[in-house]
Amino acid sequence: MRQLEPGAEPASEPPPLVVAAKIKNAMRITALDRKATGSNLSQGMALADARAMLPALKVVQYNAIGERELLNHIADWCDRYTPFVSLLTSRELLLDVTGTTHLFGGEQALLDKVRADIGRQGFVVRGALAGNTIAARALAHYRDGMVVPEREEAGALAPLPVDAMDFEPEVTHAFHRAGLKTIGQIYKRKRSELQSRFGAAVMGRIDQAHGAREKPITPRLAQPDYSAEQRFAEPIVTEDIILDTLRSLAESIGQVMAERDEGARRLEAVFFRADGKVERIVIDMGSPTRDAAIVVRLFREKLSAVADPLDPGFGFDLIRLGATRAERAKPTAVDLDADEQAKKEVRFLIDRLAARFGVQNIIAFQPNETNIPEAAWFALPAQQIEKTDKKWRRIRHNRESPRRPLRIFERPEPITVLSDVKSGALRFNWRQTTHTVQKIEGPERIAMEWWKHQTYQPTRDYYRVEDTEGRRYAIYLEGINKRDIGRVENLQPHWILQGMLA
Repeated sequence: MRQLEPGAEPASEPPPLVVAAKIKNAMRITALDRKATGSNLSQGMALADARAMLPALKVVQYNAIGERELLNHIADWCDRYTPFVSLLTSRELLLDVTGTTHLFGGEQALLDKVRADIGRQGFVVRGALAGNTIAARALAHYRDGMVVPEREEAGALAPLPVDAMDFEPEVTHAFHRAGLKTIGQIYKRKRSELQSRFGAAVMGRIDQAHGAREKPITPRLAQPDYSAEQRFAEPIVTEDIILDTLRSLAESIGQVMAERDEGARRLEAVFFRADGKVERIVIDMGSPTRDAAIVVRLFREKLSAVADPLDPGFGFDLIRLGATRAERAKPTAVDLDADEQAKKEVRFLIDRLAARFGVQNIIAFQPNETNIPEAAWFALPAQQIEKTDKKWRRIRHNRESPRRPLRIFERPEPITVLSDVKSGALRFNWRQTTHTVQKIEGPERIAMEWWKHQTYQPTRDYYRVEDTEGRRYAIYLEGINKRDIGRVENLQPHWILQGMLA
């Protein structure tokens, strides 16, 4: 024990801590520490009453967003025990451990491990294991650490209070008024009596707690089509071992996919650190792949490109690889005149570039069957481009200047066209600069696709224009057809500059 220096005052203990939120126009306690509990404070108590009892009480404002983020962090940690993790409430997690308990030495060993691992992170945790959601939740609140054997939920729940069933407040109050204080007393009543007085919803919840029916949980994360994982007795930290593990996992799921003639289009690697942090890395591929060598090269490319490299901290004790998107690997007929190997190398190059710079940053263009210049093509991520029967239309002859602008503005810009009466020169103002027209070619009239729009779309007369400095522009006059005069009001023709020609 360290002695105090002469004249020094002993360090004061921190005051009790509570979290308060506004509930029904009053500040109430939503959470509290053990010291506050020992001072006779309780959840739901009015904050004014708590301050009157403990003037030195420390109060923290309730943060719903922060609490949800924290719960998601704990849920990420719990993915190491089972991929079926669901957010039950803002403070409760539900884990479906069916088929995984043997990996941890049994049900009781798994429950103890979960509670101990989360407790070491500084949280107070309560848990129980049962055959259905309602029973597990009730036992977690009133019989912390209990494991109920299969089909024995009714006996375990019988001594618990009715509040453990988490009925609506008015239903719980009705049970109390009827003299039913425990769940066992509810079981002893006739089913017809409960059905007529409380309705089918309450009976359904009672049946579920009894194990007669079960409602499947909804995992917070979509489950992969194929998955494999590797646990380590000692956490690993080196990149070589990490990549070797990914190779082994890729070979494992690749064998399963080969049996079904499928390949992965998206793979997600999940790294569980020993200190509770979870890292996820995703790679996409342009075609179904199950080659472990390609998968490892793409992950290596991804790891070398991320701004925040994979930090092992104290090491990873679990690595999981899942194919979150799998497709049937369609057999392709090899053209004897085509260089199939070159095509594969191009596809792999696209995958590498996408892994390094992002899927949305590597794009390719596909033709669109339309005469409207700005809609003649559309851009997609290069990995999502598939073979199509649509082909690029040739709209100009040999040695003819381009008919469509090579650079199309994202937003066409209005211009003012002027005519010099004396010289007969044609000029236009664009971006506060006057340009004198030297050559002009047109018009090319293009009607808009009226069947795709709810409102009237004016026609366009396109011109190719060259000014005295040799710059070429694509402009059009937007107006109305003669047959539409009188039907369309307040629409005046005007000039638009759409882009730049070569």
